[in-house]
Amino acid sequence: MRLRRCATTGPDPRYGRNVTTNEVLAGRIPVTRVTPALPDHRWRPKAYAGEVVPFRATVFREGHDQVGAMLVLTSPSGATRRERMSPLAPGTDRWEALALLDEQGVWRWHVTGFDDEVATWRHDAALKVDAGVDAELMFEIGARLVDRAVAEKSRPTTARRRLKALATALRDPGASVADRRTLIDDPALAEFEPRPLAKLATDSPEHEILVERRRTGVGAWYEFFPRSEGARRLKDGRWKSGTFRSASKRLDGVAAMGFDIVYLPPIHPIGVTNRKGPNNTLNPGPQDPGSPWAIGGPLADGTAGGHDAIHPDLGKLADFRAFVRRAKALGIEVALDLALQASPDHPWVTEHPEWFTQLPDGTIRYAENPPKKYQDIYPVNFDDDPEGIFDEVLRVVRHWMKQGVKIFRVDNPHTKPLAFWERLIAMVNADDPDVVFLAEAFTRPAMMQALAMVGFQQSYSYFTWRNTKQELEEFLTSVSQETADFMRPNLFVNTPDILTEYLQFGGPAAFTVRATIAATAVPLWGVYSGFELFESVARPGAEEAIDNEKYEYKPRDFAGAEKEGRSLALYLGILNGIRAAHPALGQLRNIRFHASDDDSVLVYSKHLAGRFTPTGVDDTIIVVANVDPHSVRETTVHLDLTAIGLTPGTRFEVEDLVTGDRWDWGDTNYVRLDAFTRPAHILHVVRGSHG
Repeated sequence: MRLRRCATTGPDPRYGRNVTTNEVLAGRIPVTRVTPALPDHRWRPKAYAGEVVPFRATVFREGHDQVGAMLVLTSPSGATRRERMSPLAPGTDRWEALALLDEQGVWRWHVTGFDDEVATWRHDAALKVDAGVDAELMFEIGARLVDRAVAEKSRPTTARRRLKALATALRDPGASVADRRTLIDDPALAEFEPRPLAKLATDSPEHEILVERRRTGVGAWYEFFPRSEGARRLKDGRWKSGTFRSASKRLDGVAAMGFDIVYLPPIHPIGVTNRKGPNNTLNPGPQDPGSPWAIGGPLADGTAGGHDAIHPDLGKLADFRAFVRRAKALGIEVALDLALQASPDHPWVTEHPEWFTQLPDGTIRYAENPPKKYQDIYPVNFDDDPEGIFDEVLRVVRHWMKQGVKIFRVDNPHTKPLAFWERLIAMVNADDPDVVFLAEAFTRPAMMQALAMVGFQQSYSYFTWRNTKQELEEFLTSVSQETADFMRPNLFVNTPDILTEYLQFGGPAAFTVRATIAATAVPLWGVYSGFELFESVARPGAEEAIDNEKYEYKPRDFAGAEKEGRSLALYLGILNGIRAAHPALGQLRNIRFHASDDDSVLVYSKHLAGRFTPTGVDDTIIVVANVDPHSVRETTVHLDLTAIGLTPGTRFEVEDLVTGDRWDWGDTNYVRLDAFTRPAHILHVVRGSHG
């Protein structure tokens, strides 16, 4: 039953007149603190197709009678499902049901709290019968409850037949009290789990959750500069740029490593004015290509092109379309960079000077992110002509959508108005709900989270700077539990701007460990080209690679490195293969941490119950990683077996999915992790072992 909120009016003896009281918000069975929910209720929570979402509520009542809770879900197509909720920690009155949301669109849901008559009877009967008090009365009360259920024609015939036999047995005068005591736990009572005898049923308000396409929550990204793929230095010292045709050859290698998204930095004409030289210097040579993020420059015919144009060195629009088609044939989607800024040579600067900030000396303010300065970039001022800017950006996004692009990596969205993004993403997704926006916003948590709440489907994160066991446990707990209702972290291990000290000085072990954690801890992760070659030399005093690819061509000999054993490509392919084979790794919210006796050994599991897997068999992955890339660690791992669907004390077999080794494991296990040979285990629990 759904209780109305209504004001009540009646006589008040103190004043001799009618008074109106506040509306009653609490139901007969209170249902409070329902989740998923956002910190700000102006926006709705979200999930991705195939995600297993925990729905929770606080349900309680006065007195000692037992209560129950039922999750009621209505899919976008109108199908209704009911999931019985289970109690969480004793004394908290918190209830939970896990539900796999398998249909894209807006789901509606509420929680029904109710007086659970059968549970109350079982609780009271067990206590009284064991104490020798009112045994016959308790058996009769139980029999009458069962009689009511038998009379309900909506129940399955087989269940009604079993319940009828149970009622007869409860009333059997020839059976001893001890014999009938076992009937309080009779298997026939399982019928009341999905279809309880519910009294005083009270619904929570109706809520919504948006389910987006699976790619919004699961994917492996690979970033490369198309101009570097196939680039070569000519005999006279000049460079010949790579093209989309030459870059398409790299797609085979990307596909072989198992990546399903290729992200391209801006592919547009690059400004000449204030162009940056190698390592962000201000004195470029005539052949330096400049930063792709300085968008807007000369086309082949000498006119200026902007965000809807392709750099002439890369080819023509038809070449880009061919690149997208080739990627699609390999199972790869192409993601483009959306950077709302302009070089001094962008057409916007002359056509729409009001879109930029004019300084008192008549110049236009260039971009800064202290201590970094970007003299080759003008940031957009969104306040003087917001409608004009919005219309232009929407036009640009739709232009690239027509070329087959459905994923946009947005550069520095935190430097643009939040309302702009909310409106843009809503309008684009109204056109095509499959379009994905990734927010590259390394900024304060309030803005990062707000961007996710207003519509960004994915977010960069602080992962690159979380390296110790404690840091990683705190970070991964936060992104998988505290913000998972609205924010999906994409764990890039490196970027053209980020080469952490951990990678600079950790050697190959650091690269292996970071890739292992990023690929298995959450369903979204990413790699910038060169990571697989262990590129670790930074520009002095900076946290980015020397000879940065943002400012120059950087062709790489991937095949030669693999042949000489200087490549992590094979391992990256193994990681992505493991991800594809194990549905537990396609979930965000199911990570659980376990103890080890070493502060440098991180242990976590990802478990997915069989009712949610394609095979119907539980899928469990255990990751044990040595986060100290300079040492060998020997320690004991202590597993919470209940977190992986096993009973404490169970012995089971695990298989290392990288090496194929198998071991007999239990609650407590010895591990040895050598940073120089094998810094991590990715273990699969072999179900059915040990009988």
